[in-house]
Amino acid sequence: MADSSDAPQDPLIEEFAAHLQHQRRLSAHTVRGYTSDLAQLSVHAGGLRRLTLAVLRTWLAQLHASGLSRSTLNRKTASVRAFTAWAHRRGHLTEDPAVRLASASRGSRLPDVLQAQHIDELTAALSARREALEAAANPDQVSWALAVRDETMVEVLYATGIRVSELVGLNQDSVDHQRRTLRVLGKGRRERVVPFGVPAQRALQRWGEKARPLLVGEESAQALFLGRRGRRVDVRVVRRVVDQALGALGTTSARGPHALRHTAATHLLDGGADLRTVQEMLGHSSLATTQIYTHVSAEKLAAAYSQAHPRA
Repeated sequence: MADSSDAPQDPLIEEFAAHLQHQRRLSAHTVRGYTSDLAQLSVHAGGLRRLTLAVLRTWLAQLHASGLSRSTLNRKTASVRAFTAWAHRRGHLTEDPAVRLASASRGSRLPDVLQAQHIDELTAALSARREALEAAANPDQVSWALAVRDETMVEVLYATGIRVSELVGLNQDSVDHQRRTLRVLGKGRRERVVPFGVPAQRALQRWGEKARPLLVGEESAQALFLGRRGRRVDVRVVRRVVDQALGALGTTSARGPHALRHTAATHLLDGGADLRTVQEMLGHSSLATTQIYTHVSAEKLAAAYSQAHPRA
């Protein structure tokens, strides 16, 4: 398949990106995802004004053959649908070719969820890394600050269940230490307040008071979490940190920040939280989205029933 990295940008992409950002008020991260998909499609089609249903199906078939997951294919399909509907309304396309474009079946796979012991092992390993750097004869202050940051980010992701994009968007004034809450800007620029516990509070205080100042630079502004060069930490850095920390455990196949979000939601429900509360905490616009976690928790209930009930 053609590479879109060196291809000239289709002028419609810039116009559509402005629509997403200013009219639909989507985050910069989400807009980049849409435009990346469309740039790839534009190279395949020879321009976005030449889209037809056959072109779209051929493109998706090639992506499927390359080994992309169903979720990735569905995300790309959603990008295409949003674009073609907009382009048809604006008169850039004579018809909307994606109206009859089917999504890939997601199947019934449930999210990967960490057990409580995995969380304990994960946080213990990150704490041990920080403490080892503290105990060194000539400690590297930057390495120590990054270790504190990584430990804090993981703790906050699990404690709150927020999205990785929401984590990197946090500012210093997003944290209310007295009430132990975060003010989070979610999808559609909807703001919500999310509580966190004592372990996350301790981690945030250590980071904010002792470690963050070691990384502050001219471009830090009010960003809560910083990278090595003092800029706001990147989503890819957070994903890499979480992937490496989970991979080092060697006891779970769960990977990525979203596994911590799934785990937080499941553990809340297992602990007795009601569905509406979890919906509000996760920032889901629909309760139906939150209900997938009831199925995850139901698996645990079914396993306990099979083991304990005489008529199981």
